[in-house]
This record gives sequence, C-alpha cells and structure tokens, in this order.
Amino acid sequence: MSDLSKSGDVAQEVARRRTFAIISHPDAGKTTLTERILRAGGAIQMAGNVRAKGERRRTRSDWMGIERDRGISVVTSVMTFHYGGCVFNLLDTPGHEDFSEDTYRTLTAVDCAVMVIDAAKGIEARTRKLFEICRLRDIPIVTFINKMDREAQDCFALLDEISNALALDVTPATWPVGRAKDFVGTYDVRTKKLNTKEPLEEGDPRLVALEEECGLAEAALPEFEQEFFDEGHLTPVFFGSAMKEIGVTDLLDALAAYGPPPRAQPTETREVSAVEDKVTALVFKIQANMDPNHRDRMAFARVCSGRLTRGMRLKHVRIGKQFALHTPQFFFAQDRQLVEEAFGGDVVGLPNHGTLRIGDTLTEGEELRFTGVPYFAPEILRRVRLDDAMKAKKLRQALVQLAEEGVVQLFQPQDGSPPIVGVVGVLQLDVLQSRLQAEYKVPVGFESSPYTVARWVKGDKAALEKFAQVNRTSMADDLDGDPVFLSSSGFMMNRAVEMNEDLTFHDIKQIGMVDA
Repeated sequence: MSDLSKSGDVAQEVARRRTFAIISHPDAGKTTLTERILRAGGAIQMAGNVRAKGERRRTRSDWMGIERDRGISVVTSVMTFHYGGCVFNLLDTPGHEDFSEDTYRTLTAVDCAVMVIDAAKGIEARTRKLFEICRLRDIPIVTFINKMDREAQDCFALLDEISNALALDVTPATWPVGRAKDFVGTYDVRTKKLNTKEPLEEGDPRLVALEEECGLAEAALPEFEQEFFDEGHLTPVFFGSAMKEIGVTDLLDALAAYGPPPRAQPTETREVSAVEDKVTALVFKIQANMDPNHRDRMAFARVCSGRLTRGMRLKHVRIGKQFALHTPQFFFAQDRQLVEEAFGGDVVGLPNHGTLRIGDTLTEGEELRFTGVPYFAPEILRRVRLDDAMKAKKLRQALVQLAEEGVVQLFQPQDGSPPIVGVVGVLQLDVLQSRLQAEYKVPVGFESSPYTVARWVKGDKAALEKFAQVNRTSMADDLDGDPVFLSSSGFMMNRAVEMNEDLTFHDIKQIGMVDA
C-alpha cells in the first residue's frame, strides 16, 4: 500500500476526501466493479473475480471464508487509496438483503453512493430499497449501468426506468459505443471525447448510432448541475462493463472531479462540520477476528472532523473515559497500514478489546453523540442449540462479541431461560454458525423459539416494571440492557400495544435512544 497520510491544512485535506459506498441488487456486478475501481486506482495489480478459479486471485474485498465459498459479500469491507489527487475511502457493502442492517449503518458513514444497475434487468427490488435509504439521508447517487457488453435494455428505456421508479432526474455522463459483443467503449458527454478499446473508422455504424442517440439525449434530458446532484435530486449516469474494464475510469474521474467532499454530521445537539479543528469520530461498525491469528477486534470509525493523529487521546463519550489511539489503521479489505494522520471523511480502524461499540462517539472533550446509527427489530428469532455443554461459557462470550459486532442481536430473557438470537434474514444464521465454528471452535445448531416479533419498550419506570412483571416470560434485555418485549405473533403484539397506552413499542432502535 502506498503512503496515504499527507500533511496539510485541515480544510484542504478534507476537500480531497471522497468517501462513498457501492450499492446494488445481488449479481449486478458490484463486487467486480469494486475490484476494477481498486485496480484503476492503482491499489492492486490484478483484479480478482467473484468466480475466479485456480491461480486467479480471490476477490480482495470479500475476505471471509463464507464470502469466498458463496461468492457473495456478507460484511462491509473498507478500502482506502489515492486517485486523481484525492483520497478515496471505498466501502463495499453487502448486496444481500439479509445483511441490510450492516449496509444501513455503513451508509451513515459515507457522503456519496455508486448505484450499480444490471443493464438487462434494470431497477431491481434491492436496488430500490437501498436507494430509499440513501434518499432518507440525502446521499447523492452516481449511477453505473453495468454489463453493457451483454444483451441489454435500450439505454433510453433504462434512463426512463431510473427516473420513474426512483423519482430522480437523470443525466447521461457517458454514452455506450456499441452494444453487447460490439460494445467497445464510452463517449464522454461533457468533454465530447471517445474512450474506446479499439480505433473506430469514420462511418462505423457504432459512431453513426452514437451521434444520433447523443443528440436525442441532449435534447430530452437535463444537463448535469452540481447543486442538484449534491442535494440528491439528480444522478449522473455512466455506462460500462466492469468485467471488461470499460467505463471504470470514467466513473473514478467523475468522483474525483465532482464527488461531494465530507459532509457535516448530525449529533443530538448540533451539526459537526468536517473542517472543524477538533477531532470527532463515529464508530459505525465492529469487526472481530479479521486476523484469526491475533483474535483482534477492530472498530471502524469515520473521522467526522479535525486531524486525527496516532498517539492522541480522545474522550469515549459513552463511558466518559479516555481512549488512546495507539495504532489507528487504514484498510485495504483485511490488509492494513498504520495511520500517522487522518482527516474528516477518512475511515480508520481502531483496535480495541471490546471498549468500542457501534454508535460510539469519540471527541477531544466535547459531550457529543452522533445520531442516525440504527438497529432494526429482527424478523427471525431462534434459540442456539449447543451439543457440548462444556463449551457453554465460550458460547456466551462468542455470542456477546458477535452481537457487539452486529452479526446478530442477542436477547437475554428476564426469566433466566437461554438467550435468543435475532436476525433479519436466514443467511445471517448461516454466517453466525460458520463463524462460531471457524473462529471460536463452537459448533452449534438452531431451534425454533416461541416468539416471532420483538419490540423495544419505552416508558415511565413504574409502568415498565409493572408491564415486565405481568409479562415476565416474554421480556428480555438486549445487549445494552434495554427492555424488549417478545411476542408469539403480530396479533398479540398489537394487543399489547393497545392495552398499554402508557408505553411505546419500537421496531427501530437508534444507538443510545429508542426512536419510533
């Protein structure tokens, strides 16, 4: 890895940062595009392939065993690299809906998102859901229509679908030259330059079609306007093929040129500007055992403001104690480089032994708490079956660590019965089972629980205690000790809500508070 720490004025350094996520429906080519971006940025010499065999390199952003086995992303990977005078922090998010919670929390740490769309399939369900999350946060969207080297929908039909399905203005930043097997490159709409894999002679049918189509696009579609893009109302659209490495540099050049620099971040009391002198940081992800040999525990933190330097001590606001930054690190998936300094917008790894949790705020002394990092009520509740009773203590420790990491949610019933794990989708259970076996040497199975619905309960202390006494067998505490009501059905949950008007029941929990 090249040296990513460059001294300079805070405002100048912040202006160079581009922190973005890549989002898509599964199989749209997100992970392949990530590889090609890293290669185009000079971060790796040979891009991996999700289906690579034999001597070909494994995908660099998918480093967990279960990811390599299944060819999917199940955790967010962070990669930091230089390109075009900018420092890029790329967050490759899980595409599978079962890991939506990890993706949602990751989107609290980015300033922009690249939305990858399959040219043949157009807008798919997962794409739509992820876009809605971005819209809630006013995150600007850059669209990359992938797989133009295969049979695809008409380009104007794709643009219409994006506009209509997402209620978003579209403007083509590039246009494809040729289609399917004849796809050879792109035409930059703004600079009027061709970027093709092979020279094209005058009169080539692809050039004739390009001229006609670009004329229609220019007449029918709006021009790019920075303000509308920054506000999340307009998306520039790039065409390409990640597999053929066409259109990737177009995308990177655009992100460097007009991608948004780090945005102000909301707290409970005020907004924190990225160019403020004092350091603030938000922990949005925990990852354990990235290096199984060292049983490490890494907190991923977005530097929200100031200049973070190795060796400085910051206030851990939740517990009110100092936290020393002995070895902050930049990441390239599981590979690391020691950080000498980082600035607003950067994503750094902070080694710790369970001190840091998702949603924690670090400051130079100010009492701040960043907001917007959520937990969602799980849709599946299971008991963990342990066949080897001698490993019960080890299982409890492992479940706590993995729950702190966000792999699952852990609920401890108040009546003392065995703990219950909650997940959004069944694939999370596979990941939990795989990691318990691989990282903790604890083989487990799962059994059904009598509960199907979980809600966080909030209200007056006396009312809460009374409700808990009446519903003792259905009450549990989450990892933070917050009360959770477990119900056997949606009907019974609705009845509990109706009969307890002095309490509120929530399906989303913001870190540090419960929100409706």
